[in-house]
This record gives sequence, structure tokens and C-alpha cells, in this order.
Amino acid sequence: MSAPLPTTLRLLTSITDVPQTAWDALVDAGSTPFLEWAFLAALEESGSVVPERGWHPRHLTLWRGSRLVAAAPAYLKDDSHGEFVFDAAWATAAERAGLRYYPKLVLAVPFTPVTGRRVLVAPGEDRPTREAELYGAALEYARAEGLSSVHVLFPTPEELPVLEAQGYAVRLGVQYQWTNAGYRTFEDFLGRFHAKRRHQLRRELRAPETQGITLRTLRGEALEELDPADAWRLYVSTVDRYPWGVRSLTPDFFARLLGSFRHRCEFVEARREGRRVAGAFNFIGPRTLFGRYWGALESHPFLHFNVCLYHPVEACIARGLERFEPGTGGEHKLTRGFEPHLTYSAHLFLHPGLDRAVRGFLAHERAAVESGLPLWWAETGFKERA
Repeated sequence: MSAPLPTTLRLLTSITDVPQTAWDALVDAGSTPFLEWAFLAALEESGSVVPERGWHPRHLTLWRGSRLVAAAPAYLKDDSHGEFVFDAAWATAAERAGLRYYPKLVLAVPFTPVTGRRVLVAPGEDRPTREAELYGAALEYARAEGLSSVHVLFPTPEELPVLEAQGYAVRLGVQYQWTNAGYRTFEDFLGRFHAKRRHQLRRELRAPETQGITLRTLRGEALEELDPADAWRLYVSTVDRYPWGVRSLTPDFFARLLGSFRHRCEFVEARREGRRVAGAFNFIGPRTLFGRYWGALESHPFLHFNVCLYHPVEACIARGLERFEPGTGGEHKLTRGFEPHLTYSAHLFLHPGLDRAVRGFLAHERAAVESGLPLWWAETGFKERA
């Protein structure tokens, strides 16, 4: 038998430089909807992820002849906005030392703090080998372009050994996620809580009815009822509430999602007197629901909890989904049945002094995160671990 052709690296400045069928052929059960071509294309073609906004696509692809065998979405970054792995302190330290921190290279899905494969590999290929080639290629590109560093954001635990073997330092993070412990009904879920916490949750669950608010989830053809402009208006209602808020996503992004990516979209809406007053734009994978964009045009007690937490959890139980990841942050999730889960990122700095300093920081941070996990779990109000 003849030896297989060697692989060739190509850096692409747009996801549209790859045929959709070739890219999506790499997406497997270990990936997430956010690694699919249509989602990445919606970000770029809508003007949400473009150089003018600090995102320069540099997608890493490996080819064997004309066949795509591995790929990783990657971006040259002028800042750290939209990454959700916060490194502002590192950038400040580098600046004080007279070192240039930007631009840097990130392997990530923009504005999406969701754990998933950072390297997609074709069936039949040796995954660790292809991963090592692309992580190594990222470092070679950073050296050639004089970049400060390479950052791999929210990789899977299975990718960490290859990253560490390449010299990347691993950082721990924490998100609060819901896991299906074999619940048959929502009452089974409530039964896990201590009585006092369960009483609190029931009071919050009754709030929409007393407020005259009805909740429902739009999916499939029902999403035709959702105007993309309304989805964007709800999104910016949250962004504009904060001094540091940035309207990263354009109206056209939501239009593209509801057009070419509708099979992965869900929308939880809250209506009062026939008007939509709040909503959450979510995404669905084979086994996991992902909460993403929440907004409200009216303020009502516990509305956020019902739209973004309770209603989706009830739907997950009814549909037999394994997980619900409502997004990053929010310690209020702990007291409502969401448990702490580790997330990961990997970092490699080309300046030896900065690399040593970051590794020292990460060692101390890791100890703090690991010691905090039992304390965070105790806040859930569960009687016991599932």
C-alpha cells in the first residue's frame, strides 16, 4: 500500500474559504453547535466578527491533497473583548514591563464561553497527531508574526494532554451548569433540595402566573414567529444595561441564525397581555442545551430565573437532555440547582519572563479554584450529590 500523502497547513482569513460540507464533516459528537460552519459564518458575514471589531480570522486548516483533515477556528486579536477568559491583568503586567501584549492569537469561538473541541479532526485520522500539528502550527505562526502569545479557550479535558505536551500552561475556570441526574419530572429535581430552599424555588416558580406572564419555547417552525430584529433588541437591552457593555453582535447575525441555523436555535419567550416582554435565545445540541442571549423590556421579580433557568431545565427533563449550560458567571445559579464545573484554557507566551510569571500565577489560581469547588457545591442547597 502507498503511504498517505503528507498534510499541508493553510491559514484562512474567512470561514467561507472552506466549503461548508468539508468543514462540517469534521464536526462530531464531541463538538458543539458553535463549531459548525453556519454559526461561524454567521458571525463573520454579519459583521460581528471582523477586523474592524478586533477579530482577524486566521483559521488553521490541515489538508491531505484536496481533503480537509483537521481545522481549528482561530483569530488574531487586537484586544481581549469577547473571550470570557480574562487576561487584562496579564496585559497590564506586560505593558508595565515594556512588552507588547497585542496582537495575540486565540483558538476559540468568539463570544461563546462553551467547552468544546478546539481542533476538529476527520474520521479515520489520528486525533492526537492532528491536534499536535495544529497547536504546533499556531505557535509557529505566532513566532513568525511576532505575536506575544497563543491562547486556546474552552478546550475539552481530552485535549489538555496534547496541549501540555506542546508546552501550553493550563488555566482552570468554573461555570455553573445543570446536570440531569436521571430526573423523570421537574418535581424529582425539586425533591433534591432541602425543604427551605425548595420552598424558595416554588415561590419563584409561581411568580409568572401572579404577574400575568406566560412562558413558552419556540423551536422549529414556531421560530418563524420571532422577528430577528426583536431578538437583537432583547440582546442589546441587556448589553446596554452595563457601562462596559458592547454591542458585539449585529442585527444581521440573528437574521442569519434564524435563516441558516434555525435547527440549532430555540427561544424562550415571556409574554404579558399579549406582548413579548422578555426572552432567551438558546441553542440545542444532541445532548445539551446552551443558554446564550437574554433580554427583557420590562422588569418583574424572578423573571430572569424563570426564563433563563427554570423553564429550560423543565424542558431538558421532559426531552431527556443530559446538560444545560446557561453561560458564564452568576453565582445565583448555585442556589437554583446548578453545580460548579471546571472549564479550561491553555496559554503559551513567547517571552520567557512573561511566560514564567503567568505560569506562577496559574499555579496559585489553580489551588484557589480547586479548594473552592466543595464550597461552591455546598451552596446548591441539594441534600446530597447525585
